[in-house]
Amino acid sequence: MRLTRLDALRGLAMVWMTLFHLCFDLNQFGWISQDFYRDPLWTSQRTAIVSLFLLCAGAAQAAAIAQRQSTKRFARRWLQIAGCAGLVSMGSWWMFPGSWIYFGVLHGMAVMLLILRWAALRWPGDDRRWWLAGAVAIALAWAGPGLIAAHPALSVFNQSGLNWIGLISQKPVTEDHVPVLPWLGLMIWGHVGMRHLLRHHLAWLESPLPRTLHRPLQLLAGLGGWSLTYYMLHQPVMIAALIAVGWLMGS
Repeated sequence: MRLTRLDALRGLAMVWMTLFHLCFDLNQFGWISQDFYRDPLWTSQRTAIVSLFLLCAGAAQAAAIAQRQSTKRFARRWLQIAGCAGLVSMGSWWMFPGSWIYFGVLHGMAVMLLILRWAALRWPGDDRRWWLAGAVAIALAWAGPGLIAAHPALSVFNQSGLNWIGLISQKPVTEDHVPVLPWLGLMIWGHVGMRHLLRHHLAWLESPLPRTLHRPLQLLAGLGGWSLTYYMLHQPVMIAALIAVGWLMGS
C-alpha cells in the first residue's frame, strides 16, 4: 500500500531539486553567475533538499517494515539504489574528473538504509531512544571539527577512504558529499516520525488528499512514486535540452 501523502512530500522535494539543478546547470553553461559552493542562498537550499529526501527515505522504510516488506524485496530495491549510485559516480567522473561524486546522496542512502533496517528490525522499542539516536548522529558531525582539533589522530577521518563516515573537519573536493554523519540522524527522525504516525494517525495517512489542492498534490504523489527513475533521468535530460538550446541560439 502506497502512502499518497508521503509520495507527495517526496514529489515536492523532487520539484525543488529539479529547479535547483536547473539553476546549477545554467551556471555551468555560463548563462547565470552564482556561487553554488559558498553562497548561503544555494548551500542552504541544498541542505534542505537533501534533508527532505532523507526524512522521506526514513519514513518510507518505517512504512515498509510496518507492511512486513520481505528481505528479498528490500534487497532488490537496495541494489537498484546502489547500482544507480555507481552510475552517478561514473557520470560525474566524466563531467567533473577533479571533483567526481564518490559518496553522494544515493551512496549515502544505500549505506544508511542498511544501518536503519538492521537496527529497526532488532530494536523496535522505545521511540525516545530513536529520537536520541538521531540527535547523537547529528551532534557527532557538528562536534567533528572540535574533536579532531583536540585529538589530531582523528584527522584520519578526513581521508578519502573514511570521510564518508562524516566525522570530518575538512570538506572533500566533490560535487556532492552526503556522509553517514549527520545525515543518518535525519533518516532516523523520518523513520521514527512515520512510526508515530502509523500508530496514532493512520486514518489521516490513508485519507484522501485535500480537495482544494487535490490535483497538484496528486501530480506530486505520482512523481514521488517514481523518485529513483526521475532522479537518474532529470539531469541528463536537462543538460541535453540546454545543449540543444545553446546550439539553436548559436546557429
